[in-house]
Amino acid sequence: MPPIYLAAITVFTHFYRSNTVNRLLAQMGLSPQRPLYKSYKQKPKELRRFLEETFPGLREQARRTGAVIFFVDEAAVRSDAHRGTTWGKIGRTPVVKDSGDRFGMRLISAVSPRGDMKFASFTGSMNGDKFVEFLKKLRRDVPGPLIIIADNASYHGSAPIQEYVKQSQGGLVVEHLPRYSPELNPDEQVWNQAKLELGKLCITTRLEMKKAVSRILRSIQRRVGLIKSFFPADRPDPWSPLSRTLTWPASTPSRGSSTPRWAINANSLASSPGFFIRKPS
Repeated sequence: MPPIYLAAITVFTHFYRSNTVNRLLAQMGLSPQRPLYKSYKQKPKELRRFLEETFPGLREQARRTGAVIFFVDEAAVRSDAHRGTTWGKIGRTPVVKDSGDRFGMRLISAVSPRGDMKFASFTGSMNGDKFVEFLKKLRRDVPGPLIIIADNASYHGSAPIQEYVKQSQGGLVVEHLPRYSPELNPDEQVWNQAKLELGKLCITTRLEMKKAVSRILRSIQRRVGLIKSFFPADRPDPWSPLSRTLTWPASTPSRGSSTPRWAINANSLASSPGFFIRKPS
């Protein structure tokens, strides 16, 4: 915010009532908003190089080869993370009782501008081998070449990843976002949405969490329009071409199977160390 605005707000707040200040700020074109947070550790040169050279090159490669671009991100959800609100008597803070146990899940997902979403859970810490397994599942579900864009976590560029990319013989490309730039990853919005919905629930057991997470992520997965909105065309930033300049090939059913892979029983999910779900064709 320009210094002149800050000075004006300080003066008006001192001499005028809050409703007058709000009206004056509105007349100046200002409104209360939730800000975007960006790390001061970002390197402008890296950011500019990615936006002006690296990503346009990947986009052109996708257009030329028919590859699908996926943005990938990992996240963790916890039983003690509550973001929701409830109704209560004025002046009395509502109390919601839970078990007090602390547990969580580790997840990974991938989204494409055409509205695809894939996700899986994993145990322990993510590493190169586990990331390769996720990429293998992704390639089985999505025919044709893939371009993966992920953050700069060390395992995203580890030896197992490099070896797997080499074995793909051009069928897979893994590129990295600029450091400290999570706001450039549309897949972050999957976890924002999922955690918002999960935080409204009272989760008392690990089984309940697995079922709730599965239900929430399946719901997001079915909402193609919501996923596409993570790549909005009207945002005043370099991502706007993502949702309008590429022609994304249609998804195809899993080969050799009459039942889509996304039709997973919740009970088997709860007893399994991981799951993988694909968007219905």
